[in-house]
Amino acid sequence: MAEHLDVVVVGAGLSGISAAWHLQRHCPAKTYAVLECRADLGGTWDLFRYPGVRSDSDMFSYAFRFKPWTADTTIADGATILNYLRETVEENGIDAHIRYGHRLVAADWSDADAVWRLTVQRDGETVEISCGFLVACSGYYDYQHPCAPEFPGAEDFAGPLIHPQHWPAGLDCTGKKIAVIGSGATAVTLIPALVEAGAGHVTMVQRSPGYIGLLRSVDPMARRLNRLLPARLAAALNRWGYIVGQVGVYQASRRFPAIMRRALQAMARRRLPADFDVGTHFGPRYQPWDQRLCLAPDGDLFAALSAGRADVATGEIERFTAAGIRLRSGVEVPADLIVTATGLNLRLLGGAQLCRNGVPIRLADTVAYRGMMLSGVPNFAFTLGYGNASWTLKADLVSGFVCRVLNHLDSRGCATVIPQEPEPGVPRRPMVAQLSGYVLRGLGELPRASSRHPWRLHENYLLDTVLIRYYAIDRRHLRFA
Repeated sequence: MAEHLDVVVVGAGLSGISAAWHLQRHCPAKTYAVLECRADLGGTWDLFRYPGVRSDSDMFSYAFRFKPWTADTTIADGATILNYLRETVEENGIDAHIRYGHRLVAADWSDADAVWRLTVQRDGETVEISCGFLVACSGYYDYQHPCAPEFPGAEDFAGPLIHPQHWPAGLDCTGKKIAVIGSGATAVTLIPALVEAGAGHVTMVQRSPGYIGLLRSVDPMARRLNRLLPARLAAALNRWGYIVGQVGVYQASRRFPAIMRRALQAMARRRLPADFDVGTHFGPRYQPWDQRLCLAPDGDLFAALSAGRADVATGEIERFTAAGIRLRSGVEVPADLIVTATGLNLRLLGGAQLCRNGVPIRLADTVAYRGMMLSGVPNFAFTLGYGNASWTLKADLVSGFVCRVLNHLDSRGCATVIPQEPEPGVPRRPMVAQLSGYVLRGLGELPRASSRHPWRLHENYLLDTVLIRYYAIDRRHLRFA
């Protein structure tokens, strides 16, 4: 007979740990387990091992609300974040509920029994688990297969070709000429880290540029507050200062894009040599925050460029050669090693197949209720973090809302909650606002959103806090039975 649990959480990364903490705090009578396919917790922070891997959001808002970030540093490296997550699960007894090496393969909802029947792979065998509520916290990309475009002539290149998602341990970059293909957060992180690690020269090879903002790695105001105030009060003030700042920058970017574009380019220009072509290399075709804004702590990327240890080559790649990369413009980029920081492949739910009464559910045919439940799918929630702010902010809201729904079900003597389809004629739109290249490639696999409440995504933590955390449970669009 299959083991039965009240709630199953899939994934022991940031979102899964948040869900577990909220379940223990707000639904203490519920039995639950966290299924993690890897051998350790942390998700992204356990997977990525490339040089310099770090948070791309400030740690004050990236840290959990229930475990504040009390250091002065605004950016943390991957190892520090992983240690923070381990502390969190140990302090709260969450580690006892995590089942490592458990990969969810399929989940089938039974209307007759009001349960999810889960097919799970464990140590080479298949086991069955049932649960009353399923929470997907496995992120949105494929952990096994990164996006790896086929470049003409790749077989001619004489050196190693590496994707950051599969960075080899112990790789020696000392004195090497390295080409990093990409302009996103991974490339912006890697280039100064490779320079610091002793690379001979590093070139960012980008088809088109992105916007890069600056952030101090140590915040003097945070340091002052930490010294003068009680720890929790200082952490709360630091956290809310950054949250309000994130919302303010995003809203300013959307309302006054030309002003923000000039400000970001002026910021880069002040930190680069006078003859550097900022317009070509840091002047994107899109507006600020059409795609996620990358961060350079203390301007480390600009410092590497100014020192002559790195440079930028902007243009389309014609082919790889034995000695590096040739652009269509004729520019030759010499390289002993090429890093393809070309993005990710989308893979919701870790590739598990959702069904209802044995009939497969196509995610693209569903509409996301408040960006966290799916129309027509009972007793199910998922976490996708903000594109314009820290991932953890949305994870916290989703986890809290799931607990509110579970308690509402119990108080009404109900077994199921099902988000209803939007009214006929309600327009559909992409669920994700920041349409990076890898998101555009996977849009056909994502649930949809709408321009109307409650199917509209606001990308605004302050507004979502009111709508998700404090508004009464919505019994118009959520059907309880």
